[in-house]
Amino acid sequence: MIDIQDVTYKIAGQPILQDVSLQLDKGGIIALIGPNGAGKSTLLSLVARLLPLQTGTIRVDDLQIGQTVDTVLAKKLGILPQELTVASRLTIRDLVGFGRYPYHKGRPSADDHDRVDTALHLFDLSDLAERQLETLSGGQRQRAFVAMAYVQDTDYLLLDEPLNNLDIAASRALMTLLRDLTAGRKRTVVIVLHDINYAAAYADRIIALKAGRVVADGAPDAVVTAALLRDVFETPANVTTVARRQVVLV
Repeated sequence: MIDIQDVTYKIAGQPILQDVSLQLDKGGIIALIGPNGAGKSTLLSLVARLLPLQTGTIRVDDLQIGQTVDTVLAKKLGILPQELTVASRLTIRDLVGFGRYPYHKGRPSADDHDRVDTALHLFDLSDLAERQLETLSGGQRQRAFVAMAYVQDTDYLLLDEPLNNLDIAASRALMTLLRDLTAGRKRTVVIVLHDINYAAAYADRIIALKAGRVVADGAPDAVVTAALLRDVFETPANVTTVARRQVVLV
């Protein structure tokens, strides 16, 4: 479980998150949604240790953020931030291989290589493995970044807007793969999404934020409503049910 208690975060005195308390149970896909500036990425970054905690506590199972060394947490949390800068001349295989570093410390074993090969296959990157990042499309690079986080083999996978640069087919394929990875409560994916329909279709739980506060939390059919669109996103929209899933009509 990721236990978030009384977390507030400010930038230049302005609150980005305000008294956020959540318990994220193990297993399944948990989607964070909300308008721009709601605090979604900030919350994910605090859990991921990309930002320092100012007030409150965050625990990952029995490990407390800020009091546990990164090398230990790196085996619990796999992270894909919204912006990731790497050398463009890296090959896809080398990039994905970085996800194994917490285990081999620069000396990959045969098992590490096998896990990289498996990740390349899962994310449909095997044919691109020896290509350099600079030669790929934005969508192909994004898949490679997600594969790098996946191969870290952690209980929790934190993904900040991983559907950026992906077309509809690639987005559906990635979300389906993430859902399969969490089947049987094997892994927990906490994911920031802008497209509410993807959250409704694939997430087990949706948490909506506005102005740094949690304003809705529950199953997709309970959270994704016309009232949410009106009150949280400040836009009128109809919500209907298709194949037992909530769909926002635009």
